[in-house]
Amino acid sequence: MSTRDWQGKRVTVAGLGVSGIPAARVLHGLGAVVTVVNDGDDERARAQAAELEAEGISVRLGDGATLPEGTELVVTAPGWKPDKPLFTAAAEAGVEVWGDVELAWRLRGLDGREAAPWLAVTGTNGKTTTVRMLAAILEAAGLRTAAVGNIGVSLLDAVLGDEKYDVLAVELSSYQLHWAPSLRAHSAAVLNLAPDHLDWHGSMEAYAADKGRVYEGNTVACVYNAADPATEDLVREADVVEGCRAVGFTLGTPGPSQLGVVEGILVDRAFVENRQKQAQELAQVSDVDPPAPHNIANALAAAALARAFGVEPAAVREGLRAFRPDAHRIEYVAEVDGVAYVDDSKATNTHAAEASLAAYDPIVWIAGGLAKGATFDELVRKSAERLRGAVLMGADRALIAEALARHAPEVPVVDLDRTDTGAMSAAVREAARLARPGDTVLLAPACASMDMFANYNKRGEAFADAVRTLAAERA
Repeated sequence: MSTRDWQGKRVTVAGLGVSGIPAARVLHGLGAVVTVVNDGDDERARAQAAELEAEGISVRLGDGATLPEGTELVVTAPGWKPDKPLFTAAAEAGVEVWGDVELAWRLRGLDGREAAPWLAVTGTNGKTTTVRMLAAILEAAGLRTAAVGNIGVSLLDAVLGDEKYDVLAVELSSYQLHWAPSLRAHSAAVLNLAPDHLDWHGSMEAYAADKGRVYEGNTVACVYNAADPATEDLVREADVVEGCRAVGFTLGTPGPSQLGVVEGILVDRAFVENRQKQAQELAQVSDVDPPAPHNIANALAAAALARAFGVEPAAVREGLRAFRPDAHRIEYVAEVDGVAYVDDSKATNTHAAEASLAAYDPIVWIAGGLAKGATFDELVRKSAERLRGAVLMGADRALIAEALARHAPEVPVVDLDRTDTGAMSAAVREAARLARPGDTVLLAPACASMDMFANYNKRGEAFADAVRTLAAERA
């Protein structure tokens, strides 16, 4: 693709924000005639619109449903639902709809630029951690790389910027994959599948199908979770390049073409000369921070993608040792009176919370928020034996309370009916009252945060602040 292809092309960008604004500017810079449409018409949107219009980009606020006349391509922010009238109009007019990831994929190699291959990661949980682990391993191997995509770093910047990369570690959400029909990764992993964002996708089947798009056209390896058969099913359904292999990861002893764990050692039986008889040591479980089971799984997936790209075992170990997790992901905060306090505010759905709860025993669980249509029976049933108590807060806490009553009636439950700024402090104090020395007070909400907090980061910060205040009082 060349810059000439974009000269005068009439492109509609759907949505202002972290993906829409950069896309509009890139397209305008390529010579396209860009119109941005946006549902909202608030003060922030008007300020963003004024900036874009000063650059020569047209913006229509409060009208995200109408397709501008003459549109030849729509580029959408990933969060816009597929049933939007704008997309119906585009389909009726025969106009393609791309997401920001699709745009970045099409622009790679623009005017003969060298295009770095993509190692892609998706899944319900663990994407960001796995992508950052992968980038750390690639860097340890001496490769020029970056962790990009849904992790918050623009793919457009990565493919069009001055920095030259050997390979990109790319996090992709189900939204992004839905709008990326031509993406073809070098290798890709689906970490796990559990119900999430079903209000957007419409069904679990549609959600899984969008996740499975990450395997389409893979050239070297499709990495799947041996403990989650649905991910392997997606590999079987994918149309890949001949010779591309299915590579599993497991927390148990690996079979041929798998990575796994043997006596505290991460081992590779996929990228070795004799997969039937040989295994290559990659790292120790203790090299992974934190060494919780689901984080070991993340490390194995990252290692599999790195090995698919030809990275040597020593770099896998070095990269995992260098990696440090982001805040609010099973983050140890403090020990107070012999009780550990752990912040996993990022556990915003039941699948993530289940993994978090599996890492500790016994637990006083702080949970609740916006359920996003989730149910909690399976989560509580699997975790009941680990629970010392539960403190519930947020809009949909009653759903968790009902599941606890059904499957863990002996577990004491504190129901906090408040949404003020002091609610988290009250939750921590109630958890401290229930906990005994040796216990873990775990914030793993299994819910989104927006009923009480701006985002999961603010929720985690409130938890950590409350714990530190408690520690200071008890010192």
